[in-house]
This record gives sequence, C-alpha cells and structure tokens, in this order.
Amino acid sequence: MLNVLVKGDANGFVLIRAMEPRTGIERMKKRRKLDDVKRLCSGPGKLTQALGITDRHHEMDLCTDPRHCFAYSSSAIIDVVAGKRIGITRSAHHPWRFTLRDSLFVSRPPKL
Repeated sequence: MLNVLVKGDANGFVLIRAMEPRTGIERMKKRRKLDDVKRLCSGPGKLTQALGITDRHHEMDLCTDPRHCFAYSSSAIIDVVAGKRIGITRSAHHPWRFTLRDSLFVSRPPKL
C-alpha cells in the first residue's frame, strides 16, 4: 500500500488508495496484466502493483527527489469531496475519505 508520512505541525499518514493514471500507462498495464485504464489503479493494492512500488521504496522522500515527488499546481482547479472511510468501525463518522468528485478511477465513489 502507498502510505505517505506527512510531517509538519501535526504528523500523520495518508493512505493513497487510487489515482487517475496519466503517464506510464503502458507500463502499468503490463505490470497489472490488464487493459482497462479505469481499473489499473482503483484500489491500494492495484495502485502499488501498477506503480511497481515495493519494499525498496520504504522511507523514500517524496518532496526533495524530483524523480519521485508529487507535483503541485496552483492553477489546477479541483473539486474534492469527503466521505466516510470504508470498512472501519472506530471513528467511522469522520469524513476521512477524500476523492475527486465524479472520479471514474476509484473503486467505490463516496456517498454524498
């Protein structure tokens, strides 16, 4: 699974469960032995397999290495919605599941 440690005023983890593939799609299809782009990265296990993430990526710095960093665009307009996490009982009332509205690349869209 792709868990990202977030350091700052309040340290924590973010579990990245899905993503919309935009580059490297042919390599992801090969790794997943799958042609359906919408299903390549639609869950945490699928995502790590598609990206080729292994134990060697443990403790990788995603902020300073330009080959592996998350890109931020101040001009991007995104519509994020929050919903309840799936499969938990403790603190289930918290809206801790965030996704892009109407994304076709998540396994189950949040109920709004």
